[in-house]
Amino acid sequence: MHFGMFKYSMLVVMWLPALVFGQPVTTVDHVDLNRYLGRWYEIAAIPQYFQRMCVRDVTAEYALNDGGISVTNRCTTDKGTSVAQGHARLVDPLDSAKLEVTFVKIFGWQYLLGGDYWIIDLATDYRYAVVGHPNRKYAWVLAATPRLASTDIALIVKNLQKNGYDTCQLITTIQTNGLSVKQPLCESATTK
Repeated sequence: MHFGMFKYSMLVVMWLPALVFGQPVTTVDHVDLNRYLGRWYEIAAIPQYFQRMCVRDVTAEYALNDGGISVTNRCTTDKGTSVAQGHARLVDPLDSAKLEVTFVKIFGWQYLLGGDYWIIDLATDYRYAVVGHPNRKYAWVLAATPRLASTDIALIVKNLQKNGYDTCQLITTIQTNGLSVKQPLCESATTK
């Protein structure tokens, strides 16, 4: 009898990640794009190849531009400053939390190959936002200032986990007047 219960428990443990990650990523109900525009500071992110040269002070700036949204990403590298220009558009005008963003420009004028940019968490006063992707391979924690309160980080971690993210995959970003060490976000939420 104990062996049968053990087998059942093991099946549950083995299938739990599939059940959690099988749930779709959910976005916030509404985003006021006019309030979302402006400069955001990266507080943490799942490391990506296209940001590998960034060592600190990562920002993203959004502005209305030609029927879409211009995106300017900046960071400090070992050799100076890196800037990437991109373009975002609403996927569905009725769903302002789902955008498509691209930094691929063909012949200097047409943006192509956009990726999903879903706003999955957002403070009511827009002091922070969390951007994710339906496959959970991407996530960025953004803030209106270079530093977030530990209570905000704890809430963000909780909401990311509800959305099926492993918060230890997100690494904090060094910011002038903000965090001064890189560490997993799950540890940052527990440090005082």
